[in-house]
Amino acid sequence: MDRTIKAAIALGALVALGLAVMGLVLGASALRIKAYERVVSVKGLSEKEVPADVAVWPIRFTGANADLTELYAKLEADSAAIQAFLASKGFDKPEITLAAPTIVDKLAQSYGGAERVQLRYTASQVITLYSSKIALVRSSQNDIAELGKKGIAFGGPEYQRTQFLFTRLNDLKPAMIEEATRKAREVAEKFAADSNSRLGRIKSANQGQFTVSDRDSNTPHIKNVRVVATVEYYLSD
Repeated sequence: MDRTIKAAIALGALVALGLAVMGLVLGASALRIKAYERVVSVKGLSEKEVPADVAVWPIRFTGANADLTELYAKLEADSAAIQAFLASKGFDKPEITLAAPTIVDKLAQSYGGAERVQLRYTASQVITLYSSKIALVRSSQNDIAELGKKGIAFGGPEYQRTQFLFTRLNDLKPAMIEEATRKAREVAEKFAADSNSRLGRIKSANQGQFTVSDRDSNTPHIKNVRVVATVEYYLSD
């Protein structure tokens, strides 16, 4: 056989052998990568009940009169009485805000029937209490009917709904994130054990959003704080 042909055959054999070895190496690597990329995605919940730390209480009162001057005088008297009531309960002046009154002239309305108007002017005004004295706000709400007996007309419940807020969320975040992450890992470890796998390092993690809601409709002064952490872990055999 010609020496050139023999060299070509030898070279071809070496190339084939090299390709075969490379294929085996790449195949083994692909298998390792595929095995390494087995993951489990789990969620961990952290939930706490906390008391609200701020109350926003809008107190809306109304009036009506045929004489505008007398109506303003009545609003001023009612406003003074409400503020005196709040002060007597233990609230400080900086906690109380008085908004400007809203006056409606019925004769200036576009619809007809002006000849039947008896009390031409109606008015409403709002005093807002912004306080951290939650228990005091709640007890005072029960006592405000005292002012109704003195002739002060209050707006309906929809205008006086008190907001209870929780403003110290940042104080809770570190511990709650830690708890949610720990619970997620516990779930992942249980899954790994049940599937005869070992739990590896974290592939990705998402802390999720914190939510603050009323515990229920009857206790808006008690809040439920909640966060869900989503974590992906690698699994190996």
